[in-house]
Amino acid sequence: MSLNAAQTAAVETLSGPLLVLAGAGTGKTRVVTYRIARLIKSGVAPDRILAVTFTNKAAREMQERISSLLPKRIDKKKPEISTFHSLCVRILRRQIYRLGFPTQFSIYDRGDQESLARQILREVKISSAALRPADFLKAVGDWKTAGVRPEKALEIATDSKDYLCAVSYSKYQARLKNLGAVDFDDILLLTEDLFRLHPDALAEEAARFDHLLVDEYQDTNMCQYRVVKGLALPHRNLCVVGDDDQAIYAWRGAEVKHILNFKRDWPDAKIVRLEENYRSTAQILRWANTLVAFNSTRHEKRLRSTVQGETPRILQCKDAEEEAKRVALSIRVRMEEARLRPRDFAILFRTNEQTRAVEMELRSAKIPYVVVGGQSFFDRKEVKDVVSYLKAILRPQDDVALLRTINSPPRGIGSTTIGKMRERAVAEGKPIWEIATKDDAFMETLDARSREATKRYCDLIVAEGRKLKREFSAEGLAKFLEAVKYQEEIDRLYPDEAERKARTDSVGEVVDAAAAFLKENPGGSLGAFLDDAALGGPDFSSQQDKKSQSDAVLLSTYHAAKGLEFKEVYMVGMEEGILPHQRSIETLTETAIEEERRLCYVGVTRAQRRLTLTMALARTKWGKARPTIPSRFLYELTGQSDNPRYLAAKEGRRPNETKRTPPRRRD
Repeated sequence: MSLNAAQTAAVETLSGPLLVLAGAGTGKTRVVTYRIARLIKSGVAPDRILAVTFTNKAAREMQERISSLLPKRIDKKKPEISTFHSLCVRILRRQIYRLGFPTQFSIYDRGDQESLARQILREVKISSAALRPADFLKAVGDWKTAGVRPEKALEIATDSKDYLCAVSYSKYQARLKNLGAVDFDDILLLTEDLFRLHPDALAEEAARFDHLLVDEYQDTNMCQYRVVKGLALPHRNLCVVGDDDQAIYAWRGAEVKHILNFKRDWPDAKIVRLEENYRSTAQILRWANTLVAFNSTRHEKRLRSTVQGETPRILQCKDAEEEAKRVALSIRVRMEEARLRPRDFAILFRTNEQTRAVEMELRSAKIPYVVVGGQSFFDRKEVKDVVSYLKAILRPQDDVALLRTINSPPRGIGSTTIGKMRERAVAEGKPIWEIATKDDAFMETLDARSREATKRYCDLIVAEGRKLKREFSAEGLAKFLEAVKYQEEIDRLYPDEAERKARTDSVGEVVDAAAAFLKENPGGSLGAFLDDAALGGPDFSSQQDKKSQSDAVLLSTYHAAKGLEFKEVYMVGMEEGILPHQRSIETLTETAIEEERRLCYVGVTRAQRRLTLTMALARTKWGKARPTIPSRFLYELTGQSDNPRYLAAKEGRRPNETKRTPPRRRD
């Protein structure tokens, strides 16, 4: 199978707990897919294997690779390979009734959450000056990621803002349940609640599988950790794969301790280290190994490569403009001399704000580029409108979907009428749909025009929606959009012809996505399509996936570049306050700095053949040029931790002597 000794050991360990420490570029995906194929060839039924990862792209690639390894006669039943959120949605669709939710619950995206948050804060009479909806949702998201429920949030509130968030959190959750909806973070939290409160549900779900594999285990948060443990305990055939040196998501709740403590959680676990790197040169790996060794909380491992190359470079520049010019010129020269394509290069940043100068220089040099992190397909108004219509069809009690669609396009239902219906719904503790369709006494208090317009909207949702619910199809979706006259909304809002065409094309993309979804899932329902959309399924490829495949230089943050690789990489802004980030420095904790060091390590290990790190001696802030301090990581990478300037960098000062001299390059 052309595997090295460590990879073979991981593939051939078919039972019991197993930790595979897979360093960057060591063939992790190959090991996972070969191991699943090996399990199936050894007699394990494919549908008794569950593999969980973090992105739809990774799940797709894994499924495709496994299919290519197996004979067609074996491949009739496939292993279940999905993201954590997809897995938990399927569990909740089967079991959430135990928690008092409808099985056809809606999944709220960020826009839906913000609409609901504004309603809740308005009802509890908290002004936007005292608490912005975005700040409230940030607090709620952090609590949910950490497994903190509303009652606990009230206990741990430390100031007035925390207290306002905690009080509103309780009402927010109650309203979600009343509407038969969950937000993205609830998907994990409610699965954990389900397993904790209903052991029979946990037993039922765990009994579906005999083997569980988890990819990128270092990125699991507390909810994911508990869900995995619950599913794996009955059979103990748990294989987790990951790299603690690439744990860079603490800011979204990931806890590196889960991979560090795996042996403690599963004392009989076998540990396999993958250290043979197939991506980078030995010179690049020497810097990477030297850097990450400064972290004290890690599994010991050292990447090796037989490929030789040139020593990485450090470029010292006068300012951000010169830095950008030198990077763009270097790329142009390498494209001409080494016959490289734009897609062979990546420019990595700590924050999105750093891209301006580089973008200007790349444009000037006529070098095509893309920036990862643009507007998501599902953030476009017209796409959100179409999805909201589908949510309203499936569950008209969803107030957020109803309020978004009731006047798109305008139907003569004024804001005063909508306000009255909303007030009545809140007072009665009922969805607006019930007020509009069943509360005849209240509806009679409205003027005849508004009453008739509301009735026409409700009849439209029921009549046209019935067809889509009965048989979901792309053609049916297109006819539905004609029936609700959504094109009128686009024509009204976008008089410019080019803009109007682009918006119309976006709506067409949703119809195309429905066709692609049904091709992959024959007989798929409207509800399943909405789940796929909410979770960013295969037919809703992210902007990042599309951009990273185009023939252009990729401009990306380190976080967004994880998992990618390029022939040549430029890491810009290697200064204290940028990398490591100022927030991490100000925490005064080694834990925060260690995460920044791992982020730097991720950047270094994206490079296959050539690595360049750049720094500016001064950067302009608020119109004034301010001197910078070289990043401590430059000294660590080059093995100069005994240099007095390294200590100065860590202390946040520029040494008096040779203060503008960067670290010298070492082999």
